[in-house]
Formats: sequence, structure tokens, C-alpha cells
Amino acid sequence: MVDKREAPFAFEGLDRIFHEKARLSILTSLAAHPNGLGFTELKELCGLTDGNLSRHIQVLEEAGLVSLTKSYEGKRPHTSCRTTEEGRARFADYLAVLERVLKDAARANAKARTGKRARLSEQPA
Repeated sequence: MVDKREAPFAFEGLDRIFHEKARLSILTSLAAHPNGLGFTELKELCGLTDGNLSRHIQVLEEAGLVSLTKSYEGKRPHTSCRTTEEGRARFADYLAVLERVLKDAARANAKARTGKRARLSEQPA
């Protein structure tokens, strides 16, 4: 394994389970709604089809990041989705790394325009 100091742009904390457009959309939507969202609401917020949303929720549920509750509203089935405690913690960690990526990229881009070498954010050990 490469020493992190030798590969400062490896960004090991970018967990692939989050780093996918549809799953990032799902988790961001759920983060804004801590009590959870119904399947239809989540589908509309994320702009996904029933099949795509179902598959991505399945991946997130298998990873322990979201939980599903199936019930009935009147005679109609209702599925609601919410982030788990672990899911909220891991998503927060992912967002912290993503913020570092954005800062480093912006800094590198600004320095490249002036011809100077970029100074990187502090890398966690």
C-alpha cells in the first residue's frame, strides 16, 4: 500500500457506496429529512425511476446505511426510507473528505493559474 503522504490525492475516504450519483442524491435527500421519506417522495426528489430507486436503496440497506419501513396508509402499501445512525455517521465522514477534495482541487487550480505549487489540506493519518 502506498503511504498517504506519497499519494495526497488518493482521497481514501471517498467511499464508493456514496460516490455514485443516485446514491448521493438519495442520502442527501434523506439527510434533509431525518424522519425519512416515502418511496414516491424520494423518487421525485432524486429524479429516479421505481427500478433504479429500488436497486440503490437495496444497496444502501445491505450496507446498513438506510432502513425501510413497510406499512399501509389506508388500504395502500407505503414504504418509507430513513438513514440509520451508522448511515448518518458514515455520510458525514464522506462529506468531510469530499470537502477536502473540493478545497484541494480549488487550491490546486488557483495555484496552477499563477504557476505556483498547491499546498494541500492536512491529511488524516
